[in-house]
Parts: sequence; C-alpha cells; structure tokens
Amino acid sequence: MAITKKRKAVEAKLEKNKTYSLTEASALVKSINVTKFDSSVDVHIRLGVDPKKADQAIRGTVSLPHGTGKTKRVLVLCTPDKEAEARAAGADFVGLDEFVQKIEQGWTDIDVVVATPSVMPKIGKLGKILGPRNLMPNPKTGTVTNDVANAVNEVKGGKIAFKIDKAGIIHASIGRISFAPEKIAENAQELINTLIRMKPATAKGTYLKGISMAATMSPGLSIDTKSVG
Repeated sequence: MAITKKRKAVEAKLEKNKTYSLTEASALVKSINVTKFDSSVDVHIRLGVDPKKADQAIRGTVSLPHGTGKTKRVLVLCTPDKEAEARAAGADFVGLDEFVQKIEQGWTDIDVVVATPSVMPKIGKLGKILGPRNLMPNPKTGTVTNDVANAVNEVKGGKIAFKIDKAGIIHASIGRISFAPEKIAENAQELINTLIRMKPATAKGTYLKGISMAATMSPGLSIDTKSVG
C-alpha cells in the first residue's frame, strides 16, 4: 500500500525506536495529528499484573484535572424521589421503567449510567447489554450511589472509569487534540498516578511495563516509564 504525503510528513517527525518523555509526547502527538476533527488522545498502559487474579484485576475511576473535552451523556436510573436531584445536577436522562425497556430494545445512546442501590434488582437483567459496553453501574466506579447529584457532577466534570483488559493493558481517553500539551500531560499523569497508587501488593517485578500515547488515526508514541514515576 502506498504511503500518503501526510503519512510521510508525520513519519519524518518521528525518531525510530525512540521513547519520549511524557512532556515530549504530549506536544508531539499534536504536531503529528492528521485529522480535521478534534481527535481523541488516548493512552495505553501495560501493567505487570495478572488480570486473571481477582486482586490484580485493576478497575477504578479518576477525575482528570482538565476533563476529557467530551460532554458525556448521563442516564440516571432511580426512584421518583431522586429524579429532581438528578435533573438539577445535569443528568441527560432520568427515570427507570421506561429506560429499562428502551435498553432491553437495544438503546445505548449514553456514555455513563448511574443508579441508586434500590433499583439495582430491576436493572440486573440489563447486564448482558450494558456490561460489554462498560455501561453497567458498579459501586467500585461510584455509579451505584444514593448521592446521584455528586455522581453526575463528577462524570460531567471529567471523571473517567478504567478497567484492565485480558492482556493486562489499561486503555483510556485522556483529552482531545485541541488541548494544550501541558493539559494532555497533566491528565495522563493523573491517570498514571492513580494506577501507581492502586498497585496490588501481590504484583511482582516491573509494574509500569509500557506506556504509549496516540491520537485518532495517528501513530503511537512510546513513553519512557521513568519520566512518569
């Protein structure tokens, strides 16, 4: 397949086999972006853990200091007494039975689902639909709570959830290509700091095994793990 002029221009800016500092990568990822839209900036972090072991199956949330650059659509499933609180906090969709039915029919036009503990028995059956899309409410990520206003505010303010995959890698969107380099770096560092704090006591050897950063449709940049510790 022929290499396009844009791709050649991008590759000319990269040093083969080089690992960059987080600061360098956060600036370079902007200069090699080839899309005309506001691309997502993602990081992929390989951890030295065994995801098959329950105590090493890392999962959690982090509030990015500069947000994600994306307005997340939040659905709150709750009893009527909590609906006004959810709406006042900025939830995009609020209710219960009608949304349970919509989801059963295939509707998933949302980014986050928050639920109160009392309605979980009603929505447990939605796991087969919401689970694979990482939308199922979970106490570990703060999306099963009676404080629905706080949960909505956190999500709208830049809180993201992450979960290690079967290969031991965390994938997360930490901003947009329009962000200033320092904001990209600070968001990425906050996620990394959170993962370092979550290091399981049973994890042996090197914990941060590899980090890369990439924008949509752009090549990945390998980051020196020593620059983020």
